[in-house]
Amino acid sequence: MNLNSEQDNEVMENDAPDYALPAQRRGELLRVAKKRGSITVAEIALHFAVSADTIRRDLDYLAERGLIRRTHGGAVLLDDVTVRDMPVVQRLNALAAEKGRIGRKAATLIVDGETLLVYGGSTTRAFISELRIRHGLTIVTNDLGIPAVLPSGTARAVYVLGGQVLVQSQITIGPVGFPLAGPINVDTAVLGVGGISKSGLSTSILEEATMMISMVGAARRVIVLADSTKLNRSVFAHIVALDQVNILVTDAAPPDDLASALAEYRVEVIIAD
Repeated sequence: MNLNSEQDNEVMENDAPDYALPAQRRGELLRVAKKRGSITVAEIALHFAVSADTIRRDLDYLAERGLIRRTHGGAVLLDDVTVRDMPVVQRLNALAAEKGRIGRKAATLIVDGETLLVYGGSTTRAFISELRIRHGLTIVTNDLGIPAVLPSGTARAVYVLGGQVLVQSQITIGPVGFPLAGPINVDTAVLGVGGISKSGLSTSILEEATMMISMVGAARRVIVLADSTKLNRSVFAHIVALDQVNILVTDAAPPDDLASALAEYRVEVIIAD
């Protein structure tokens, strides 16, 4: 993350704020988090010319007020609505390493010749890019960017679902099916979500929840891809309960209460290393 770009330094001109003042520094921290989706202690400390401990205290302060979520070495934006409104490239860059590990691990769960129903998002796109180890797949998705990142020779066929286009997210929202065809059935649905808690899966946008419910209903197996910032978290729109999920792939062990609920509903938890 280059925080010294011309765009990011537009406030650092003649009347630049005094970032030695905690309030102004924290305000700028939040602005950068909203712009990029994630920040790291080391880069932010260098940007503000303050100690890493100072930045950690700032991030803890913002996290306690529900504005960000702390991660190992930094923080991510807590507001999923703002994140959804970001251009997809910025969301792909947020927690890119974690999403890459999740995607690689999830790709090992797929077998040649499967039919996949994939809900568009930054983590599921990371998953798609790791499918080079598979062949003969049929992929149905609402992600307009997936055909471009799908490794050559992986898919027998790719179908993109129609509907309203969310330009920033590069996904469509609409029926899980195709005109003049009957209902579809797939081997596996692969979903990224806004939150996963004891009550189940959730997302910040109601229309997304409706579409993902249909995807779950069309699949014999449901795999959820969720980085650790989504664990033990519920957001606006409920999707399905945990008993509808077969596998969770994440980058860290779930908190004890969520782990107990996942075990109760026999959800296999796979930690991507």
